[in-house]
This record gives sequence, structure tokens and C-alpha cells, in this order.
Amino acid sequence: MNEIARRITQLRNLMRERRIDAYLVPTSDYHESEYVGRHFACREYITGFTGSAGTALIGKDWAGLWTDGRYFVQAAAELAGSGVELMKMGEPGVPTIEEYLEQHLPQQGILGFDGRVINARMGEELKKKLESKDVSFAYTEALIGEIWEDRPELSAEPVWVLDDKYTGKPATEKIARLRQQMGKVQATVHILTTLDDIAWLFNIRGNDILHNPVVLSYLAVTKEELFLFLNPQVLSLEVRAYLENLGVTICHYQEIYTYVQELYHERILLEKGKVNFTIVKYLDDSNRIIDKMNPTVNDKAQKTQTEIENLKKAHIRDGVAMTKFIYWIKQNIGKLSMTECSVAEYLKSLRRDQGALDESFATISAYGANAAMCHYHAEPGNCAVLQPQGLYLVDSGGQYREGTTDITRTMALGPVTEKEREHYTLVLMSMLRLGHVKFLEGCSGLSLDYVARELMWQRGLNYNHGTGHGVGYLLNVHERPVGIRFKTVPERQDGAVFAPGMVCSDEPGIYIEGSHGIRTENLLFCKEAETTEYGRFFTFEYLTYVPIDLDPVDVTLMEEKDIAYLNEYHSQVYEKISPYLDKEEATWLWTVTRPIA
Repeated sequence: MNEIARRITQLRNLMRERRIDAYLVPTSDYHESEYVGRHFACREYITGFTGSAGTALIGKDWAGLWTDGRYFVQAAAELAGSGVELMKMGEPGVPTIEEYLEQHLPQQGILGFDGRVINARMGEELKKKLESKDVSFAYTEALIGEIWEDRPELSAEPVWVLDDKYTGKPATEKIARLRQQMGKVQATVHILTTLDDIAWLFNIRGNDILHNPVVLSYLAVTKEELFLFLNPQVLSLEVRAYLENLGVTICHYQEIYTYVQELYHERILLEKGKVNFTIVKYLDDSNRIIDKMNPTVNDKAQKTQTEIENLKKAHIRDGVAMTKFIYWIKQNIGKLSMTECSVAEYLKSLRRDQGALDESFATISAYGANAAMCHYHAEPGNCAVLQPQGLYLVDSGGQYREGTTDITRTMALGPVTEKEREHYTLVLMSMLRLGHVKFLEGCSGLSLDYVARELMWQRGLNYNHGTGHGVGYLLNVHERPVGIRFKTVPERQDGAVFAPGMVCSDEPGIYIEGSHGIRTENLLFCKEAETTEYGRFFTFEYLTYVPIDLDPVDVTLMEEKDIAYLNEYHSQVYEKISPYLDKEEATWLWTVTRPIA
């Protein structure tokens, strides 16, 4: 029996004792975070799947893992031999979790889960879906914690204050606006549990989730009071004084559950899709819940002018690190020993030299066929050796005081096939075309996605991920409420219309399993273009300035506008990055950003 099978057996023994028919294990923490700290890696613990998105369901004699297209290849490999079946979300014939439970739970069955890691909306939807079966929930059963003997402790990293010169807006102003927005819906209490929103509101940062500078905390806001629930030991005297000057009362992290049980006859603003099931269940029936997206979400997404200017500085720093990295690989491939892991470490050191506080996510360093797995993660001792042939993809980013970066470059390490050359050029053209789109106010990413996919769809190609995601400011690399995709995915909550100051990625790709993967990604921000009698028009401006490898480009596939877009972009890359390079690097950059026609 392998380790995963042993753990599932232990879990089933507990389920049998508690008369639980099926047990649900999501990826989430108590705050619906996309990435979670090691304490919350319960789904990984019980299945062995290490991806950032997925939900496990353990039945009496069956176990399954639901995940999306980004992780199909990775999940299939990691689940092999575990006894856990891969359920490919969105694929024909694959039921949703709700549908599976409806089909397989017995009448008056019991579904177990830790209510702190299931959001209230999902809990309500499950209840509605299973109503005909009279299913009950055992939502106080944190069973994984009972079998996980060496479970890591909750993170308790120090909190620090981000100066107004980086944010452009003091916390007092943000708090006042939040209360104004509460007043518009006549809310008397606002419960906020999303970690990036709390950090943004108070202009504080921490390190409680790897690469996400947030603080494990809950917040309750009234017309006159602010209750911040966290581990008090993470606050220095200076930071505590800063928060108290804002009117904050410091409470212990777990006291949020006592606080909400003592609320009566309040109008409570909260977002059921982000607040956990237990918090909502603990609220007295005398309260009225106003279920709306947190008011902080849109304000956070529309970066201030100060933040935009700082982001430009961050991307210059990041561009220097990336350019030095590409130069180093190109000069040394076939001469030095390089693995996916060793080059990722070298890139990390280059970012650190440029002042990065951390990476913005775990670097995807993928050579050859490994790059066909969109979110492949190389592990020491089990990573590919780079050879002077084929394509290498690196998707990485940094956290700077001046903001968050995210960039992907694919480069030729030597000879490439004609098919790789074709695919590389299509991806490049798709990225450039989206970056130059002009659109009317009111457009969301749903309107814009076709600009990137058109070339691929004409050839019967596609990529199984969104074209773009919102990006935070020294916060989460994936940020609501904007994104660019061709179909609505409600749970991603990234379908908002674009507004000036919103930052988004532009990252089309092509992935051929067993052969190669290609992605080219820049970050861009939305800005005013012009106003005519037809309305306001917006456009994008690139934040990312890093050379795009010309070696695998097939110019014969490109139209004049594509060539012009690339030449213009490379001219700006040289202008912005070359002053920070040594003579040899700058000479090389001049060559690799030359006009191609």
C-alpha cells in the first residue's frame, strides 16, 4: 500500500466512526486563498497532487480529484498508482462534484468537510443540489488534521507597513471610502476575510503564504470600529501603534468565530463566495446578510497613478534581471551544466540583485516536453537537463516594493523543428495583437480574448487556459476582478469590465503533449485612449520590457502589422533596459532587439 492509499484508509476509518458517507477536501485555507500555506495543504496531503487548484472527494470505496485543464497532464502523473481518479473539469462526460454527489450519496447521507475551508456559497449550492436526498452536513469535522501527525503550524510571520510613497493612498482614505460604500447598501457591519483585501486596506504586508505577502487575518468593520483578528505576536510595537492609530482593535485570530456569534440584528455585508461556511453558519438568524463582492476588490484593482509609476520601475528592475538571465543562458548553453532547477535558482539570484523581496510565485522552468504542462514545476533531483537544442520556457515573477511582476519567455536553445517555429511565431503574434487592441468602455476580457486566439482557431489550435489575469500590487499575482478568457468561468470571478489603472497579463500559448510548450507573456495596464461621440475608448500599455527571442521566429507567417509591433516593442526594450547592462550585455541586446524587416 502506498502512502496516499494509507492516508485515505485512515481517513475512511474516521469517516466510518463519524458515519460520514463522503468527505470533501478543497485546496483552500480559511480565507479562500488561491495559494495556501503548508498548514492548509490538506488536499495535497490526501491525494499527492501538488497543483494550486483542485478538490478531492473521498467516498467509502472511491476517491476522485477534480482539477482544470492547466493541470490535466501533471495531475495524471502525480495521481498514478494512488487509487485517486482524475476528474477532468469541463470535459465531456465528466460530472461536477455536485452532480457526482447527487448521483452517489445515499438518501439521508452525510457529507463531511471542514466548514472553515468551504466557502458559504459553495455550501449553500451543495445543500440545494442535494436537497432531494435530505443530505446533512458534518461541517465541524476537520478530519485531515486528525490524521496528519506532522502537520506544519499556522504561519506567524512579521507584519510590516508599506509606505504611502508606494501606494499613493493612505489607509485612512481607503477605510473612509469603504465605510462610504457600506453606507450605500445600508450595511452596519462588513466582514472581510480575503487576505489581499485586508492587506491592501491597511497598507500592510506579511509573509504568511509563500510568494504572497499577506497576513493571516480576518476583519470586521462597523461605522466606527475596526476589529482585526490575527496572531498578535506578528505585530511589532511600531506596527501595532500604526494600526491602533487607524482605530483598529487587535483581536486573536480565532476570536472571529466568537465575534460573529455575538452579532444580532445587524445588516452584514459579506461575500459568500469568499467568506467561509462556518462563519456564515454561526451568524444569528436575526441578522440580514448583504451578499456582494467586497467593495475593496475594484478599488484595489484600479491602481493609483503612484502605483502605476512604481510598477514601471519594478518592471525595469525585473526586465534587467530577465535580460541578464536570457543573455547568460544563450551564451552558456552547451558549455555549462544547466538543469531546469539550477537555472531557476540563478534567475532568482538575479532578481534578488535587483532588489526583489521574493518571487511572486514558484518559477515554472520547463525544457522541451515538460513545457507542455502549463504549470509544470521542476523538483531538485527530478528535473531535466537543458541541451543546446529545442525550446525552453520560463514563467516567473518578482515581488518588489514597487509592485508585482509576472513574465514568460520561451527561447530556442539550439535548432528547433518547423512546427515549433510555426507555433512560436503564432504565440508571439497573438500576444502582440492583444497588446495593441483598442476597445470601447464596457468591454471585459470576454470581448477581447478573440484578438489573441483568432490566429490559432483559424488553424484548429487552442490553449486550455485564460489569456490573461489581473495582477496585484505587491500582493497576489492573480487578482480579481478582471481577466481575459473566451468563456465565462463564474468561480474565477474575473469577468469585470476594464477600467483605467487595471493591470492584466497577456499570455497566449500552445502546448503539444510529449513535444513542446510555448508561452509568451507580458503584463500591461489599461489606460485612456480617446473619447468620441461614441464613448470612451481604452487601450493597453506594456509594463514588461524584456527581449523576445528572434531565433525561432518565422517572419514569413507575420503580417506587416505584426512585424511593426515587434520592432516597436524591441526598440523600447533596448531603450529602457540597456542603460543597466554591462558593455557585452548591451551589445548583445542591441543585436537581439534589431528590426527583423
